[in-house]
Amino acid sequence: MYLPVKTGIILVFHNYEKEMDINLFLNCCNNAKSIQFCLVNNDSKDNTYSMLKAVKESCENVSIVNIKKFKSDISAVKAGARYMYNNFNLNHIGFVNLNLINRRYQSLDKVIYKIVEHQDSIIKYDQAILKSHRMKRTLFQKLFSVIDYLKRIEIEREMHQIQYQNEIFKKLLK
Repeated sequence: MYLPVKTGIILVFHNYEKEMDINLFLNCCNNAKSIQFCLVNNDSKDNTYSMLKAVKESCENVSIVNIKKFKSDISAVKAGARYMYNNFNLNHIGFVNLNLINRRYQSLDKVIYKIVEHQDSIIKYDQAILKSHRMKRTLFQKLFSVIDYLKRIEIEREMHQIQYQNEIFKKLLK
């Protein structure tokens, strides 16, 4: 029997109550069957943690790490990575620090939607990295930035579109 490859995605939150649409977030998480989410609450002072707990209660593929004293972004990602490494058998662990994304241009919902939309590409990308190293990676070598990869996908998509338009233009000129 074939079991789909599971990828871990760590999402770091700090005071995200106002930006979170729980229903959309639940829908996205429930549609991402090959992704195990780890929601890291980095000492939020608003209701972010209670909202994350509500998401966890409704989704099988969601775990929470609650950091009670604010840590650096890197430390929060590492806390999520250690939790995922100890509790799941994952070869692929990506992370998104939501506090570092530009909230004006990238909402939480857009980021989650892009992860779900491109989950197969994310898995293939990380598998390619794993093959290129040809060795067993350590916990922190398994981590990759999901945002960086999603940006790369968008750039490649734009380049393919430009190339396609150039080919059509050349055919029209003939």
